[in-house]
Amino acid sequence: MEIAKTLGKYIPPVEQRIMEWIDGAAVAETLHKSMRYSMEAGGKRMRPSLLLATIESLGGNIDKGLDAAAAIEMVHTYSLIHDDLPSMDNDSLRRGKPTNHVVFGEATAILAGDALLTLAFQAIAHSTTLTNQQKVHLIGDLSSHAGSKGMVGGQMLDMEGEKQSLPLEKLQQVHELKTGKLLTFSIVAGAKIAEASEDTIKKLENFSYHLGIAFQIKDDILDVEGLEEVIGKSVGKDQSTEKSTYPSLLTLQGAKQKLQFHIRQAAELLEDYSGDNQVLLQLVEWVEKRDR
Repeated sequence: MEIAKTLGKYIPPVEQRIMEWIDGAAVAETLHKSMRYSMEAGGKRMRPSLLLATIESLGGNIDKGLDAAAAIEMVHTYSLIHDDLPSMDNDSLRRGKPTNHVVFGEATAILAGDALLTLAFQAIAHSTTLTNQQKVHLIGDLSSHAGSKGMVGGQMLDMEGEKQSLPLEKLQQVHELKTGKLLTFSIVAGAKIAEASEDTIKKLENFSYHLGIAFQIKDDILDVEGLEEVIGKSVGKDQSTEKSTYPSLLTLQGAKQKLQFHIRQAAELLEDYSGDNQVLLQLVEWVEKRDR
């Protein structure tokens, strides 16, 4: 799809910046290897690409956002390392490779996740391209969106919801926190770095809400009908852990209808966007049609 080519141009500079930060971050060789292992495993790099795409769509210079883009990918990767641990999702495959704890052991995996999380805030705080005011705003936003009122809170609600049938509103709250908050940070951070208006930032917050819910619904659908060799992680996990998902609550067809609702809402919010909306519209289409 066109979006893969469009977002692909952001990946090399982001990955270079991430490795620059990691290579100067660890004194213990095993910890350094563990951090690099999960970062080098690949992934869609959607969150940092979103951040940079938003900057560019508003006429800004993407170089100003590289440290913030590196930070959001480090936070996302830390969350995956911890998600895969035996005490949580107990997964042995991530991005098509053995998970971090399978290779390095649980203790090292936990520390690698911890190190990536804290390094993310260092990357923003020590950035030479952001103003002091932008640093304060971004650190505040990232800590809020990634913490107990954001992603981590969503993970807790997700774990508590296993082996029980959650009402749809509760399930939506779980996904808004667990998945949507980091997507929202990525888009809004890009807008703030590009010095967008408050009205534009608010519109992008609403857009990212619907995009995040759509992304998670698609994840739930792929866990039912996706191919493991394409997705790069185990499929059928939701059913085996008796987890509430959109297909389990709404049926597979109902989940697909719900996906279309949020896709339409996201696209409509871009109709009078003050910047160039083409990349963000391509992203909406990609979320709808992706197979991994």
